[in-house]
Amino acid sequence: MSEYDPKAVDLTNCDREPIHQLGAIQDFGGLITVNNDWIVAQRSVNASAILGISSDVTPGHRLGDFFTIEATTAIKLATASLDERSNVERIFALELVGDKRLFDCAIHISDHLVVIEFEPSSGEGFDRQLRLLQPLIRQLEGIDDLREICQGAADRLKAMLGFDRVMVYRFHGDGSGDVIAEAREDQLEAFLGLRYPHTDIPQQARALYLRNRFRIISDINSEPVPIEPATLIDGSPLDLSMSTLRAVSPIHIEYLKNMGVGASLSISIIVQGKLWGLFACHHYSAKVLPCALRTGAELFSELFSLIIESYQGREKVEFQETGRELHDRLMRALAGGHSLLESLPNLRPIIRKALPHDGVSVFIDGKYEVHGAAPTQEQFMALIPTMNATATSRVLATNRLLDMIPAAEAFAENVVGALVIPVSRSPRDYFVLWRKELRQIVTWAGEPVKSVETGPHGERLTPRKSFEAWQESVRGRSSEWTATERQIAESLRITLLEVILRLTDEAVQERAKAQQQQELLIAELNHRVRNILNLISGLIKQSRHEVIGIEHYAQVIGGRINALAIAHDNITRQNWSPASLGELVESESEAYLSGKLDRVNISGDDALIAPEAYTVLALVIHEMITNSAKYGSLCDRSGQLSINVECDPSGMTIRWKERGGPPVKPPERRGFGTTIIEKSIPFELNGRATLQYKLAGVEAEFWIPGRFVTCVPAKALPDARVQRKAGMGNKTMNHNAKSVLLIEDSMIIALDTEECLHDLGVEHVATQSSVAAGLKELEQRSFDLAVLDYNLGMESSERLASELVKRDIPFWLATGYGEMVDRLDEIGARGLLVKPYGRAELARLLASYAEMSAVE
Repeated sequence: MSEYDPKAVDLTNCDREPIHQLGAIQDFGGLITVNNDWIVAQRSVNASAILGISSDVTPGHRLGDFFTIEATTAIKLATASLDERSNVERIFALELVGDKRLFDCAIHISDHLVVIEFEPSSGEGFDRQLRLLQPLIRQLEGIDDLREICQGAADRLKAMLGFDRVMVYRFHGDGSGDVIAEAREDQLEAFLGLRYPHTDIPQQARALYLRNRFRIISDINSEPVPIEPATLIDGSPLDLSMSTLRAVSPIHIEYLKNMGVGASLSISIIVQGKLWGLFACHHYSAKVLPCALRTGAELFSELFSLIIESYQGREKVEFQETGRELHDRLMRALAGGHSLLESLPNLRPIIRKALPHDGVSVFIDGKYEVHGAAPTQEQFMALIPTMNATATSRVLATNRLLDMIPAAEAFAENVVGALVIPVSRSPRDYFVLWRKELRQIVTWAGEPVKSVETGPHGERLTPRKSFEAWQESVRGRSSEWTATERQIAESLRITLLEVILRLTDEAVQERAKAQQQQELLIAELNHRVRNILNLISGLIKQSRHEVIGIEHYAQVIGGRINALAIAHDNITRQNWSPASLGELVESESEAYLSGKLDRVNISGDDALIAPEAYTVLALVIHEMITNSAKYGSLCDRSGQLSINVECDPSGMTIRWKERGGPPVKPPERRGFGTTIIEKSIPFELNGRATLQYKLAGVEAEFWIPGRFVTCVPAKALPDARVQRKAGMGNKTMNHNAKSVLLIEDSMIIALDTEECLHDLGVEHVATQSSVAAGLKELEQRSFDLAVLDYNLGMESSERLASELVKRDIPFWLATGYGEMVDRLDEIGARGLLVKPYGRAELARLLASYAEMSAVE
C-alpha cells in the first residue's frame, strides 16, 4: 500500500515544498533502486508491468533475479563512473529481461543507492542526435545578437522536439524572468516579452535546475506511480533530484492546468555556474519524448550555454576596449591642462557615448558644477553625509536613489537614477551621472502577486488562473545601470583619478590645491602600496624554500626587494611613466656585477616599458643576472653575457645568451627564482618565457606583448648607452672617510646604515634623529662627510644642510622622493641616496667621496 497522497500536501509557502521527495514517478517508465550488494531496495509499483514480466520485482531480491547477466553487467559498468551528486549515466537500447525487447536506461546515485530508471526504447540511436546537433550549433555560433541567438535556438529546438511552443526564458537579478525568444504554432497566442514573477519558479526548483538540467512532464493528467517502500530504512524518502521520471508537484500540476498545458519540458541554461535561463517547452496534449531525443536536447542546451558564455566573453572584451578608448579620449581632451570643472562641457559628450545619462555633477574641493538635469548645489550637499558613509573607492549605481538616500526626494521630479563615482578619499569628491525617470509599463503574464486562496490542496498560496497580459506602471525609477556600464564607471573612476593627479601637478602653488593633490595621491597610492606589500610578503614566503641560512636568506630577499626598488624608482622618476629596458638591465648589472660591466653586451633596440610590466621584468632580469653572477658566465673572469632586444608592432623579444662560463647543469630542483623567470611574464603579462640550460651556457627568450612596449630604434642607442656605461664606472675603490654623521629618524634604517658603514671601513658613525641633535654633534667634533634624511617627521634637514655647507663638509641626501634630485644643487648636496638603499649604494657613495677627495 503506497503512502503517497497528493491531497495531504498543505503548504504555506511554495518554496518549502519537497519537490525532490514526492515518493512517486511518472508512468511512462519504471524505477528500481539497489544497494551496494545489488539487492533491490525499492521499486515503482509498475516496474514489472513496464518490464513485461509476470513475477513481481520484490525488495530483498538480487537484481540478477530479474535482469539478465549482460544487462546487470552493463549497469554495473555504467555505475563505476558515477558520483553521489550530479552524474547520470545513460544506456540506450539495452535488453533487460531476455525477451528481445529493448529499454533505454538512466542510472544515478541517490542516498547511497543506485537508482535505475528504464523505459521502452524507441530504437532511435543517440548518434543520430549528435549528427543533427553539429549543424545547429554552427548556425547559432555565426550570430552576434543575443536575441537572434536565442530565437534561432528556440526555432531549432522546436523543430527537433515537436513541441507546440518553445520559449527562451531569461532570469533577472530579482528572480523574475521574461520570454526573450519564442517559437510556436500559429494558432497559439504569443508569450514573447511577457514577464513572470519569481514566485512562479520556487527556490528549490531553481536549485534542482542547477543540478539536473532536464525536466520532462509527459502527461499532466496521468496518475503518479508510487515507489515502494515509500521510505528508506532510516525513515527518509528517496531523493529523486537527478531522476528523469520524478513525479510532479501537485502545485505545479495545478499551475500547468491553469495554463491549459498538457505536457511540458524545461531545460536549464547554465552560464558560468549560474542559472541564466531556461528552455521552456509547452505541448497542449500529452507527449512522451524518446530518451535518445531527450538526451540530444539536453546536450543542445549544454552547447547553447557555451555559446551564451562565449557571447558574454565577447561583450567583456568590447567593454575593455570601450574603457581603454574612453581613457585615451579623456586624456587627450584634458591635455590642455584645464581643471576637471573647466573641462566638463568638453568631457560630457565623450562620457555620454559610453555611459548614457541626462545630467552630470562634479563636486571637487568644495566647488560644484553641473550640466544637464541634476540637483542644485544645496540638494546635492544634503546627499554628501550618506554618500561619505559608503565604502571608500566604490562606485554606487542605482536606478532609484530615493531608496538609498531619502534626501533625494527633493529633486525626484528632476532625476531619480545616479551613478556616483568617488574621485578622492577624505573629504570625498564626486563625479555623478544622473538619469531621469523612465516611466515603464511592465507586461506580466498575469497579475504577479499571489494571494492566499482555498485551492484543490487546501488553504495556501495557489497558482494564479489567469495568464493574460497584465500591465503594471512603474514610477520613480530610471533605466537600470547595466553590469557593463558599472564596469566602465569603475574604469572611469581610475581615469579621473589620473586626470586629477595630472591637473593638480600643473595647478598654482596654493595650499588648498596641495592638499587636494595629497589626498588624491593617497587614494591612488594606497592601492599600489598594498599591492607592493603583498608582493614583498609573497617574495619573503616563497624565498624561504631555497635558502640555506639566515645570511643567505637576507641576501636573497634583499636582492629581490632592491630590484623592485630600482624598477619603482625608474618608473616614478617621470610620474609613473614608461621606463627604459636598457636602464633596467644596466642598473641590475651595476648593483650586482660591479667590475664586470664590460662583459655585459646589450644590442638591438631599446624599449620603454609600461609601469604595469616594468616591475615584472625587473624581478625576471634580477633573477637572471643573479644566477649568471653565481653560477653562469659571469661567475668567473672569462664569461660573457649577450642580451639582444628586438621590437616589432606585436611586441618585444629579449634573447639572453651566456658563453664562456663553467659548464652548465640543469638545477636538481626548481626554486622560487626559476618560477619567477619562467612564469611571471606568461602569467601577469600574457607573454612567453623559455629557459634552456645548455652545456655552453644558459639561453633564454622572453616575449612581451606590444601594449606594454614603446620601441626606441637601435640607431638611437650607441651614444646614449656609452654615456650611461661611462657614468657607471667601477666604484669600489678604497676610501679615506673615517667619520660620518648620520641623520635618520627611522631606527631600523639607522641601525642598518650604521652597520653597513662600519663594514665598509668607517671607524666612527654618529647617529642622530633630529636637526637639533645633529647641530649639537657638529659643535662637538668634525666629520669627513654626512648622510642626511631629508624628511625628519615634522621638519626637514635643510637647516642642518646649510650648516654643513658653511663647514665645507660634503653630504648626501637620503629620501624616498626621486624629485629631490632637482634640488641637490640648491641645497648643496653632493648626491642622492634613494630609499630603500643598502650596502652597495653606500659603497658607491664612499667611492664617490674618495674620487672627490683625490681631485681636491
